[in-house]
Amino acid sequence: MITPQQVMDYSEFDVVKKRAQEKLAHDIIQAKSDIYQYVGHRFSPDQYPTVPEEAILACLRLAEFYALINSDESAVKGYKSERIGDYSYTLNDGNVVHKPMLASLLAGFVKPGGTGGQVRFKMRSV
Repeated sequence: MITPQQVMDYSEFDVVKKRAQEKLAHDIIQAKSDIYQYVGHRFSPDQYPTVPEEAILACLRLAEFYALINSDESAVKGYKSERIGDYSYTLNDGNVVHKPMLASLLAGFVKPGGTGGQVRFKMRSV
């Protein structure tokens, strides 16, 4: 769907631009997996001769998000500062990175079997 170079070109964040391409490839796999689960299919060539621009943009945004959080442990944990003995430092400014909302980009592609952003579970009587 997308390449590590496309993620680097899309992003404005230096940490993403400097991230190893192998690691970006893993971020892309994670992003594609989220998108496939959401829409309920994999944009197969027989149904989509070209991957829709909306899906590509969604994948770029999610891959960038995963690259950011996977690069910065402090963003994941929401740390503002830490003290170890007599040594202390600030890890980030306290802003927590949030997963991008992609429902408007992907809404037209959701098929039966996709989560469509909803949590689904089965219950049975006891």
